[in-house]
Amino acid sequence: MKTKLVAFIFTLVFIIQLYSEVSGHTLLSQVSKPFIIITLLVWLYLATHLKGRFHKRIFTGLIFSLAGDIFLMLQSENGSFFNYGLIAFLLCHIFYIRAFTLDHKSNPEFRSPFFLWGASALIIFCMGLFFYLQPNLGAWQFAILMYAIIITFMAIMALNRYGKVNISSFKLVLVGALLFLLSDSVLAINKFSRPIPQAGVLIISSYMLAQYLIVYGTVIRELVVKQTEI
Repeated sequence: MKTKLVAFIFTLVFIIQLYSEVSGHTLLSQVSKPFIIITLLVWLYLATHLKGRFHKRIFTGLIFSLAGDIFLMLQSENGSFFNYGLIAFLLCHIFYIRAFTLDHKSNPEFRSPFFLWGASALIIFCMGLFFYLQPNLGAWQFAILMYAIIITFMAIMALNRYGKVNISSFKLVLVGALLFLLSDSVLAINKFSRPIPQAGVLIISSYMLAQYLIVYGTVIRELVVKQTEI
């Protein structure tokens, strides 16, 4: 599947999903939302045939992400579905981390000049957000802390790909990881702290772009030093 065709289909789904959020059309949102990840799954499979471990792990992460989307759509009918959605996205991030770790192993001796600064900024953001939310978390404290640690580590591992893959793949995946962090941060603040105007639009738009960029970066990924299987 060509990138331009995927971009067209994804843009169409993106617009429909944003329209459903703005207009409050719940049924349209529930019908269109799964196609965000389904489109990316098809693209990733056709573009890579899942030949490498990296591709397989990103593909598996997307499947858990699709499950998470479905669970979160159903949370209004059953509150426990939020728990299942949280677990599904946690597994998604774990598989993304496992994929990004392969890039580190391909050239472990390389040291990025800005990695420590970037990783420190991400850790400070994670800690600050958690302590901001903590008074309102109640029984959710441990679960949210674990989720915050995992998604922050996912972003750190995306940052750690610098110098180990082609620069285009690095930039796309890193921006995608940061947008994923933004999406989940807005969701957490909106749910546990205070309402954010047009939170739904911000959450879904940053989430859709995050997944698209991560998959795009996966499709065009090339190792700088091939010391491990792709």
